[in-house]
Amino acid sequence: MKGSLIILGFFLSGVLLGRLDIIPGADQAGALASWALYMLLFVVGMGIGFDTRSFRILRELHVKVALVPLFVGIGTLGGSLAAWALLGDMPLRDVLGVGAGFGYYSLSSIMITKMGDAALGSMALIANISRELATLLAAPLLVRLFGGLAPVMAGGATSMDTSLPIIARYAGERYGIIAVFSGMVLTVAVPILVTAIFTWM
Repeated sequence: MKGSLIILGFFLSGVLLGRLDIIPGADQAGALASWALYMLLFVVGMGIGFDTRSFRILRELHVKVALVPLFVGIGTLGGSLAAWALLGDMPLRDVLGVGAGFGYYSLSSIMITKMGDAALGSMALIANISRELATLLAAPLLVRLFGGLAPVMAGGATSMDTSLPIIARYAGERYGIIAVFSGMVLTVAVPILVTAIFTWM
């Protein structure tokens, strides 16, 4: 949770500095955000390439484990559709794009800012940080009420990193392994889905 609060603090500091307009050359922030996005995509790709755990997990667990990230995606986008029906005044593309972040706030918020607008990128950041914080806070209750897969599903892409310790602690090591695999698949899916949604819808 500390890491999420630090990220949120940096975001709010940026909003404040932007509103006060006290940094010279702040209008160049768009170009800087583009380079930050490219670097982030590069580092994510390297991290996945270096991590051989996904292949080991696939060998050790039943093929049904592949259904976990699939159902996380279906559930998240289904929830986004329900939110769109309730909100009414937001374009479907924007709501699905925010949902397709799957909790991966650092990447999805920058991508959405570049392809949508800054306000929508900020909404993606807050929505995805909220998903992570809710998982961290509610993991024990989720395990008690719905079983070990519940915090894995709730965590989305964060289940492979920030949410992993609490998932392993309350759901057990086996679900921790499933969480790593699911998080990896969803991490790869975020840039593909967000780009597809904002390109074709």
